[in-house]
Amino acid sequence: MPKRVDHEERRTQIAEALIRVAGRRGLHAVGMRDVAVEAGVSLRLVQYYFQTKEKLLFYGLQHLTDRFTARVGARLGAAGRDPGPRATIEAVLLASLPTDEESRTFHLLYSSYAILSVTDDALAAQPFIDNPDAAEDTITSLLQQAQDAGLAGRDIDARTEAVSLLAMTAAMGTSILVGQRGPKSAVAVLHHHLDRIFATT
Repeated sequence: MPKRVDHEERRTQIAEALIRVAGRRGLHAVGMRDVAVEAGVSLRLVQYYFQTKEKLLFYGLQHLTDRFTARVGARLGAAGRDPGPRATIEAVLLASLPTDEESRTFHLLYSSYAILSVTDDALAAQPFIDNPDAAEDTITSLLQQAQDAGLAGRDIDARTEAVSLLAMTAAMGTSILVGQRGPKSAVAVLHHHLDRIFATT
């Protein structure tokens, strides 16, 4: 009896291959044939599941987002049952800093996709972030919770601080990728700003 094909498992296999080869060569330099070779499957099979390169990239970035969400969840799990607003914010922000191979690939591919979508109409037509304000809304809410609990200064604007933290983390991630600073330096800067926000005296 022929083995039943798990189509979602096959898509995941191809997406993982995309992430690996794009992490080495850059998203702009990756073609469907490269992904097929990396996945150990035929080009025809990749084209069967993803008719165009744009669809393959879109699915791959969605898969990468799922991996990032799991990464944040693991950090939160390690922080205990009720980590509190600051530890939760740290988990979200530190997970996106390229401090190891997985987070480096995450930051590199997200940045590459955003840049490519500026000039590629097919990519721009299907943005890979379903809810672009999700992280900002989450951190804003956590900061407001901290203020209500007396854990953060009452004079801060939660929304502005959330935007600033995310922008700073993204910029520091890029500076790590290009070798301008090391991960320890970036984490120290992040802690400095969180110390300021969560100072209540």
